[in-house]
Amino acid sequence: MTKDINQVTPYNSEAPKKSQVEDMFDNIAPKYDLLNHVLSMKIDVLWRNTLVKWMKNDNPQEVLDVATGTGDLAITIEKGTNAKVIGLDLSQQMLNVGVIKIKKLNLDGKISMQKGDAENLPFEENRFDAVSVAFGVRNFENLRKGLAELRRVVKDNKSVYILEFSKVEGFLGPFYMFYFKNVLPAIGRLISKDNRAYTYLPDSVNAFPFGEKMKQILLDTGFKKVEYKKLSLGIATIYKATK
Repeated sequence: MTKDINQVTPYNSEAPKKSQVEDMFDNIAPKYDLLNHVLSMKIDVLWRNTLVKWMKNDNPQEVLDVATGTGDLAITIEKGTNAKVIGLDLSQQMLNVGVIKIKKLNLDGKISMQKGDAENLPFEENRFDAVSVAFGVRNFENLRKGLAELRRVVKDNKSVYILEFSKVEGFLGPFYMFYFKNVLPAIGRLISKDNRAYTYLPDSVNAFPFGEKMKQILLDTGFKKVEYKKLSLGIATIYKATK
């Protein structure tokens, strides 16, 4: 039986999921960007660009990027929309990598990075023109609470954009899952030296509600309209949830 996404944790310890996720990303931060691009064969760059093209139609002036990690999506948003971006993440080590990257690109006047909790956002209601999360909602300790916080801080009639892994369906599904469950964790362990981080990835993707299930959860959270686009045969999906 598949576990609920809130029950899937990186280290299977007694510690809260939130602290396990923070520890995991602190551990893998130095190698995170390298692993991301190697394991996805850089297709993650295309996915982020697709999200930003969709967001650009909203002409956002200020965007919150939750679970920003090392800032890849925040940077893509700034370049694609010219908006001011705040990147927020639990992991200080990931943020430290992101700050260096942003300074090298001379974007520190446009993108600010801060440590924070997606389920207790330190911002007032109706603050942002758009909110984004790339590969982060799976890691929320309480998925529905985190989604409600994203909705709280986005302006009325504006949207939250979520990029998340889903599952390849059809005849290619078994081949993809073999790669995801066997090859990917082996490469991840080799490069990151964290034995659990890249086993947690397929476990959490397997437990994550995608497609119509995720759409319904977003509607139940209070969003009035939810659209989604499957990417790369369903490896990932972008959800646009409008408040």
